[in-house]
Amino acid sequence: MKRFNLSDWSLHHRSFVWFLLLLSMFAGFLSYQSLGREEDPDFTIKTMIIGAALPGATTDETLKQVTTRIETKLEELDELDFTRSVTMPGQAVVYVELDPTTRANVVPEVWKRVRQMMSDIRPEFPQEFAGFQFNDNFGDVFGNIYAFTADGFTPRELRDRVEDIRKQVAALDLAGKTELLGEQEEEVFLEFSAARLAALGLNQQQVLGTLAQQNAIAPSGVIQSGPERVLVRVGGQFDDASAIEAVNLRVGERFFNLADVATITRGYADPPESLFRYQGEQAIGLQIGMRKGGNILEFGEELDALMDQIAADLPIGIKMSKFADQPHVVEEAVGHFVKALAEAVGIVLIVSFVSLGLRAGLVVTLTIPLCLAITFVILEVYGITLQRISLGALIIALGLLVDDAMIAIETMISRLEIGETLTDAASYAWTSIAFPMLTGTLVTVAGFIPIGLNNSAAGEFTFSLFVVIAVSLTISWIVAVLFAPLLGVTFLSSKMAHAHSGPGRLRRAFHALLRKAMRFKWITIAVTLAMFFVSLWGMQFVEQQFFPTSDRTEVLIDINERQNASIARTIADMDRLEQTLAGDEDVLFWTSYVGQGAPRFVLSMDVPTAGPHMGQIVIQTPDLAARDRVKARLTDLARSEFAGVDIYIKNLEIGPPVGKPVQYRVSAPDPDAARDAARGLATVLSGESRLQDIALDWNEPARMVRLNVDQDQARQLGVTNGDISDALSAIFNGVQVTQLRDDIFLVDVIARGQADDRQSLDSIRNLQMNLADGRTIPLAALVTLEYGTEQPLILQRDGLPTVTVKAGIATKDQPATLVTALADRVAEYQATLPPGVKVVVGGTVESSTDSQAPIAAVVPVMLLIMAVLVMAQMQSFRLSLIVFAAAPLGLIGVVAVLVPFGVPMGFVAILGILALIGILIRNSIILVHEIQELLHKGKTRWDAVFEASDSRARPILLTAAAASLALIPISRQVFWGPMAFAMMGGIIAGTLVTLVFVPALYCAVFRVRAPKGDQAA
Repeated sequence: MKRFNLSDWSLHHRSFVWFLLLLSMFAGFLSYQSLGREEDPDFTIKTMIIGAALPGATTDETLKQVTTRIETKLEELDELDFTRSVTMPGQAVVYVELDPTTRANVVPEVWKRVRQMMSDIRPEFPQEFAGFQFNDNFGDVFGNIYAFTADGFTPRELRDRVEDIRKQVAALDLAGKTELLGEQEEEVFLEFSAARLAALGLNQQQVLGTLAQQNAIAPSGVIQSGPERVLVRVGGQFDDASAIEAVNLRVGERFFNLADVATITRGYADPPESLFRYQGEQAIGLQIGMRKGGNILEFGEELDALMDQIAADLPIGIKMSKFADQPHVVEEAVGHFVKALAEAVGIVLIVSFVSLGLRAGLVVTLTIPLCLAITFVILEVYGITLQRISLGALIIALGLLVDDAMIAIETMISRLEIGETLTDAASYAWTSIAFPMLTGTLVTVAGFIPIGLNNSAAGEFTFSLFVVIAVSLTISWIVAVLFAPLLGVTFLSSKMAHAHSGPGRLRRAFHALLRKAMRFKWITIAVTLAMFFVSLWGMQFVEQQFFPTSDRTEVLIDINERQNASIARTIADMDRLEQTLAGDEDVLFWTSYVGQGAPRFVLSMDVPTAGPHMGQIVIQTPDLAARDRVKARLTDLARSEFAGVDIYIKNLEIGPPVGKPVQYRVSAPDPDAARDAARGLATVLSGESRLQDIALDWNEPARMVRLNVDQDQARQLGVTNGDISDALSAIFNGVQVTQLRDDIFLVDVIARGQADDRQSLDSIRNLQMNLADGRTIPLAALVTLEYGTEQPLILQRDGLPTVTVKAGIATKDQPATLVTALADRVAEYQATLPPGVKVVVGGTVESSTDSQAPIAAVVPVMLLIMAVLVMAQMQSFRLSLIVFAAAPLGLIGVVAVLVPFGVPMGFVAILGILALIGILIRNSIILVHEIQELLHKGKTRWDAVFEASDSRARPILLTAAAASLALIPISRQVFWGPMAFAMMGGIIAGTLVTLVFVPALYCAVFRVRAPKGDQAA
């Protein structure tokens, strides 16, 4: 390796190297233009939803016969982290949550195995089981959503129009998944009067069977007529509600018109399963996703052009409104980060020019766009987009990637000052400092390994940080040894006289401090260790955080009624809420979702399980100040006007969604025991004044009426339980008779009781049962009514009924702080619970722990790689020990900054602190290497330590200044602020302490004594 000198080679192939430089800049510009843009990076939602139905079953029957079978089978899945389920009468929804360390590329294969497992156990279910539904696209994001409202058009006409628009959008090259939102299914209702049927002696089942047979599709044969075939068709199928109304039926000996016994109307699902509204008006939404890997800005322009054309062609009365515009959000977000990137570049340039002078500063300056250009090319090759994480990583990298160039140019200047030629001075960096720089660069990259190798959702979210840092820093070393020498020869003066004026005041002060630190080495080491242990003690005063809330301007309102509430109740309360939004100057517009959650318009949305008792409102405000005002007003309104309703007003989240930040899960073998224990825990939490909006995710039982059938009498009359259930279901829920085939749509024909019959318990008592001989008998003669309660839903986790107690935070305290404060009270309460009842911390604290555990698992790998690199460079145990001893000293500056400024320690800040280890080790490598070089030149150990510390102080301080000051632009960012503060404090304090501590430790390890007559005496 000593024979080949890359820097010397570049100087002897100048034209070719200039060509590579210009080519890299041009390719980087093209790559930057074509890089995809996103607001946040993708991460895989490792959740699958399995839906299953057992019509007619109670909640308890569904739990035992469906939910438990599914959860038991899923325990065989190796990648399973846990299951959680929602069980309702006749319906089960099971969420399959994979282990966070499951790699994203194997998730699709896991979902295939889940489907196969469910297929394997299908024969084990009751014969009434209606089958499975699977949703493994739980993480689909619809970045563009339009609302269509209509005045003078029916919902069906509006749906047809929106469906046509959807087809046009789906034809766009970059369009991904497109779906309609909030469309209401058409239905034809046959509302029978039970009393009238009984009076006429008609059997409802016979009437419905006759209708179904008339509308059936059945083969009628083909006539083989010599040389051709003639198809035979039977007409008479229904094409509209009027065709059904005109039907004349014969049942037994009775011939009658259907309208004599039923009212036939065509309408929409009643009650609706869910509703979508825009500005309080019922609407249909068009959800539009982008094809994976596309440029969201290009897609946005393409989509806007199409939608402008469509808007111009819409008939009067149909209004189109865009309420989710991810391209615009991404453009603004990327624009803010590009601005911050430009500010960081400017700061680094100022540091370079001020510290190195005009010419040397120019050389360092030119390396910045070159490093960025080559980095952009590699990012494009590997499909890394420009988004919050990658752009922030570029800003972090800026202060680090100039380190190698600064050191190389500093070395070149020092050789010029002693009279070497430009060529010799430019080549010297390769022989003297190139490989220590490479080792230091690789060690710095290794500090980010916990980001790159951990497989948690948070780790996947921040993965591009590792890629950008690793690529840019590696490129910076190549630029420093290949291009920087050529730039130095071109722009530096060949005659740079050594300054003989002597050291300045600051340098003399440093000399005095350094000599005293070396002479009183044990005191220096003791003071440094004391500062370090004080910082460890001070960590208890640093607030713990997972991810901060988003800086987007939306306000989200989660509405949860009692679990036995009807959708009519939910609609009424949401109407009241929406009335307060109309005319609010801080509200641009809002969308509301009844019976369902909002679509995932950002990946970090927390999508709740749909149900008639819940809803969600998304409010768009003009800015963050307006967002906070709206949030405060709505919070006060919810407390004063909506007692008994769980209304939680929140911001969007960054990173994996959590919901209410403080959560405790209470599990027990019995649902009642879990519910009772959870209510007691909620009482404990209510004693903490810093918590608000405390609620249980399921609690209220539903009223129930049970029909106890006199089985002996029923058998005598030929009536079965099934007959009774069918008759009741036909009145209250309705039964599907047949379907109208209307264009591409199927319209269910539903037979049900009249409105008065459906809404009263008296219908049970007055129901007339048809007997086989044509007689009727009142149902009340066969049954007695028993009133009670049962659970409208049961939530389970890992097969155990689990109630989650959730709470918001009324102050600026972090969730971890409050959980710690409550730990003793919760532990005391848990001690009073019976065996088998468990209380587990959930929410933000659990998510943070789950995300940090994979990082902790990778830290040994990081330290091992660092140890190998340091040992390969130092070739000495004692020298490696000295280098490693500086690694934790950055914590002194971290705590010194975070505590007084009240900055929380978040997930990203932890990553930054781990990265500090590599940065400080890098500085130590360069310093210790210089000491060894001076020893080889014949210097005494004392002089070598002093001169190396003196000569390397300037470049180390300059690179520390560049690295820390470059973080200022992102210190104002909500997401990056904690990491920026932590790294700035750690780099500055760690570097200053290192310049004093490492020389003192070296003197201690090698027993270096001060020579007699030294100035420090």
